[in-house]
Formats: sequence, C-alpha cells, structure tokens
Amino acid sequence: MALGTDYDTQDCSLARALEIVGERWTMLILRECFFGVRRFTDFQQRLDISKAVLTQRLSDLIDAGVLERAPRGGRTDYVLTEAGLQLWPSLHALIRWGDGRSDPTRRRRIFSHSVCGTDIDEYGRCPRCAAVPGAPELLVRPGPGLGPATRTDPISMALRSERPLLTPF
Repeated sequence: MALGTDYDTQDCSLARALEIVGERWTMLILRECFFGVRRFTDFQQRLDISKAVLTQRLSDLIDAGVLERAPRGGRTDYVLTEAGLQLWPSLHALIRWGDGRSDPTRRRRIFSHSVCGTDIDEYGRCPRCAAVPGAPELLVRPGPGLGPATRTDPISMALRSERPLLTPF
C-alpha cells in the first residue's frame, strides 16, 4: 500500500492539526511570524525558501485561518490570527525541545514575561506570576547557545537584541 499524502482517513485531533501545520516549512514560517516577520520578501530571505513553496504555505495558512493578509503601506503583511496565536505553546515546546530540553546553556532564545521580567520555564509558565503568558506578553532575547552571528540581514541583527514577540519589522 502506498504511503498517503494526507491524514484524511485518520479520526484524530492530532492528525487534523498536522493537516495544517505538519508540512515542511510551516512551523518555521510560524516562528518567523511570532518573531515579527510579516512581509513575503522577509520570510523568503530569512528562511531561504523558494517563492513557490512560500506562496503555497502562506496560502494554506490563510485558508486554514492561521494567518490573514493585512494591507500596510502599499504592501501586504501576513499576520497571525487568534487561531495562529493559539499555536504559540506548541511552537515554544518544540523550540525548547530542539534546544536540548533541560540544558539551559543550549538555549538559543530565551523568552521572558514582559509584565514581570521573569524568564518563562520549559512549560511556558512564569515562575513568579504562576501565569502562562501568551505571545503578546513575551519578550525574546538571545540565549547562551545562540553563537556568533552568521547572518547580517536587518531582521537577524534585530533578533540579537531583546524585543517583544509579534512586533513587526
């Protein structure tokens, strides 16, 4: 039996979610959205992704209600919807998992609660407030595992300083 290309026959909530976010590049596009990237050319430059693939992934995310187009200054921005913002805990968990789970020296990015300035833990909780802040309440800064700059584009350089998530470039 040939391997299928979708999860239509699966009666599973995870399979439904993977239909939307399980394609190659999709989670990286979402990461960039949370970091504040909104323009097609910025996504393409940051991800080194082909125009055709980026166009398709953005279109799929819009169709799924995760992103929406927003006109800004004669250009089109791609902005997270409420459904897109709800993906933050999953994205954060994958980022932390990719950092090596519990080894704080490997973290490439550190997220802190903007309300109190406390770093959130691996579960996305603020130890000081006992809250689980959403992306609009978080700051991101370089962590000890980031390493030297290998990219010099303006967005990469801006991400080498602390900044609020979702703030557009």
